[in-house]
Amino acid sequence: MTEVVETDAGPARVTWHPAEKPRLVLAVSHGAGGGIEARDLRVLAAALPAHGVSVALVEQPWRVAGKKLAPAPKTLDAGWRGIWPAVAAPGLPVVSGGRSAGARVACRTATELGAHAVLALSFPLHPPGKPEKSRADELLGAGVPTLVVQGGNDPFGRPEEFPEAPGKTYELLEVPYGDHGFAVPKRAAITQERALELITEGVAEWVGSLG
Repeated sequence: MTEVVETDAGPARVTWHPAEKPRLVLAVSHGAGGGIEARDLRVLAAALPAHGVSVALVEQPWRVAGKKLAPAPKTLDAGWRGIWPAVAAPGLPVVSGGRSAGARVACRTATELGAHAVLALSFPLHPPGKPEKSRADELLGAGVPTLVVQGGNDPFGRPEEFPEAPGKTYELLEVPYGDHGFAVPKRAAITQERALELITEGVAEWVGSLG
């Protein structure tokens, strides 16, 4: 089921993958360079409904409008605020999620929107080659239980670059050999299929642990 939701940034689109007996909603958006066809978003939408999680794949207004480049962070946040009533409508706790730029949006708005938790896929800790331009404050400031799923070879931040989490602010799941899109090289010790399984298994276990 797909619905168009009006936001202050323009119409957004929400595609639902409902669970038969849902106990949570995972609202998850794409990054600045792609859409909801990203491999990690697809596999989560396919796997999580069996674990009692309805998945809402959110296309930001700029994608719905057919634009190639994402707008400024404040416009992304406005789009995310606008879709929130739709994903909260089932009356269930909502996990706010996203990949890359979408993960930053989820972290920045989690407390304000009353998110139950945050799922940050390929969190862009810094621009490639510029570790001094850290965005760790966004991640550490989410204010709710957070899971970061990060590729071992992500140029936007490898797992070992992430800061220590005071008071266990967030958990980190590494996908070995994965790049920013969780692609793994053919020579890697794990297959692409196994890399995606690690994501779905890890996220399913984490959402199962949420109160």
